[in-house]
Amino acid sequence: MNTLEIERSPHVATVWLNRPDVRNAFNEEVITELAGTFAAIAADSEVRVVVLGGRGKAFCAGADLSWMRKLADYDWTQNRDDAGRLAEMLATIDRCPVPIVGRIHGDCYAGGLGLAAVCDVRIAGEAATFCLSEARLGLLPATISPYVVRAMGEQAARRYFVTAERFDAGAAQAMGFVHEVAAAGAIDAAVDGVVAAIVANGPMATRACKQLVRDVVGREITPELRAETARRIADVRASAEGKEGIQSFLDKRKPGWLTP
Repeated sequence: MNTLEIERSPHVATVWLNRPDVRNAFNEEVITELAGTFAAIAADSEVRVVVLGGRGKAFCAGADLSWMRKLADYDWTQNRDDAGRLAEMLATIDRCPVPIVGRIHGDCYAGGLGLAAVCDVRIAGEAATFCLSEARLGLLPATISPYVVRAMGEQAARRYFVTAERFDAGAAQAMGFVHEVAAAGAIDAAVDGVVAAIVANGPMATRACKQLVRDVVGREITPELRAETARRIADVRASAEGKEGIQSFLDKRKPGWLTP
C-alpha cells in the first residue's frame, strides 16, 4: 500500500489514511486502495470491526490539489468516469458488512466528510472541524451526498451544502453526524471502548444487526416486514452462535467467541 497503512490485531482491522503531508487528501490511488482494502475486509470472516482514521494532523482534507489540477483538464466523459470511481469506492465501504468506526480528528472536509459518513460509528476529537466546501469552488458534493445527507439529516444538509461554512465537533454531534466527541488526547480511548463493545458481541449477530438497520430503515411496518423480522430472529436463535450465546448467558460464562 502506498497511501494506506493497515494494522491488524485479533478481530480488528485499522485502516489509516497515510498521506500526512497533504492532510490525507485523496486522489486516484487512495480511491483504488480504499476500495480494494474494504472489499478484502468484507470477505474476511475473522474481522469483527474496522477503525478508519488518518495519520498526522487531519482525518482527511478532501481532494488532493494536484489531482484537482488534472481534473480541470478533463472533458465531461472523463469527469463522469472519475466521479464514478469515487462513487463506487464509497459504496464499497458503505456496503462492508463489518461495523466501521470513524476516528475523526483535525480537518474533515469535502470528500473526507463523505468518508466519515460511510462509517457506522463516528467519534471526533473536540478540535475536529468539518466543512462541505465544494460550493466555494463552484462545485457540489454530489457523489458523497447520499451518505452525508443520511448521516447529518436533511435540515443540516440544506444549510451546510449551500453555505460551505465550517462547523465544529459540537455542532456535528448536535446534528447527529458525530456520535461522540472526545476530549483532547482521549480519542483513542473512546475509539477503543467502542471497538471493545463490538468485539464482545456475537460476530455473525453483529453483521446481521448492521444489515438489519439497512433493511428496515424507512420502511412501513407492514405484515410482510413483521414476518421478515420474525424470520430473522428465528434464524439467529436456531444458529450455532445464537444457541451458544443464550446457553452461555444461562450458564453465567463467557460465550465461545470470547474464549481463545
